Amino acid sequence: MKTIIVGLGNPILGDDGVGWKIAEEIRKQLPADDIDVACLSLGGLGLMEHLIGYDRAILVDAFATNDQPGSILILKLDELPNYSAFHTTSAHDTSLQKAIELGRSMGAKLPEEVEIVGITTIKVHEFTEELSPPVADVVGFATRVVLDLLKQPIGVKRESHAEV
Repeated sequence: MKTIIVGLGNPILGDDGVGWKIAEEIRKQLPADDIDVACLSLGGLGLMEHLIGYDRAILVDAFATNDQPGSILILKLDELPNYSAFHTTSAHDTSLQKAIELGRSMGAKLPEEVEIVGITTIKVHEFTEELSPPVADVVGFATRVVLDLLKQPIGVKRESHAEV
């Protein structure tokens, strides 16, 4: 099964770079050669294009929630709100859900299930490459969460919150 792990975010906007930091740690610890790891700063159609040809995708990203900073959420893409339902979308502004739907309608081979590992963050609008302490403290644990997800078959019901 061809798998991709994508760290999302912007590495120069503080906690928004947590997806990249975790992806870099995963790359160092990967148990298999058949798993690709990428660090990307995009969404929607651009992100969908990077998922073409994969059977499985795990996305790691910063989340803005009311949870404690450093909390880890594990979700499937279809469990996230589809924000394109709330406004008109265009090729420049579409959700990943809509982009995958479009890609499939055009015959692209895309993962049947996309898993999301989200880390609750607090500072994402400050120019810095440093993570806040509560977010930096969970990078190792979040890395293990993703590596554990790789061992589980697709379609398994998972706990949606992980605590350190």
